[in-house]
Amino acid sequence: MPSATRNAPERGSFFNALRLSHSRTPSMNTHQTLMTRRTIHDYKSDPLPEGVLERALQAATRAPNHKLTNPWRFTLMGPQTRARITEIGVAEKRKKRGELSDAAEASIRTKFSRPPELVAVSQVIDADPHRRREDYAAVACAIQNIQLSLWSEGIGSKWSSGGVTNSPETYNVLGIDPSMEEIVGFVWVGFADVVPDPPRTPLTEVIRTTA
Repeated sequence: MPSATRNAPERGSFFNALRLSHSRTPSMNTHQTLMTRRTIHDYKSDPLPEGVLERALQAATRAPNHKLTNPWRFTLMGPQTRARITEIGVAEKRKKRGELSDAAEASIRTKFSRPPELVAVSQVIDADPHRRREDYAAVACAIQNIQLSLWSEGIGSKWSSGGVTNSPETYNVLGIDPSMEEIVGFVWVGFADVVPDPPRTPLTEVIRTTA
């Protein structure tokens, strides 16, 4: 039987090659996905192809996560839940704007009902403030992984947060204990009806170089 000493160089060569393979320039397809992804506000109602959302959620669990705490939780909303969340959305908008016109209310209802999937992403709350901060960063990365995975398959998405995601009624409807988890946001999922092309800050304005 070959000794461990004799096998060591072979193992070293293997892992060196593995490291090199992961340090190469990303493929054009990967880079295109990163550069072309957009936040989609307008969706078609067409159902998603089978397996697309599951693959995106699998990608989410591969996000960078210090200490491997797996702080993310995903709540997939069915039709009845979506209907109740829609009512919360209308109520929250009334709080901000007062009485809504029929057109404004219809627009809100379309916003919540039209995309074929709506996912609540929450973070398990850790008692340690530093761990909570790191876990939030991991959940944010997980959400981007969801969006990039979907976009690579031609599916749009939007990460949103605000009055609805912060509402105690939303926690109640989703069955989330606010003492255990915090909703980081909703991810809207569906085929894009309109793909916006918003300007971004030039790279030269956000890079700092030191000696």
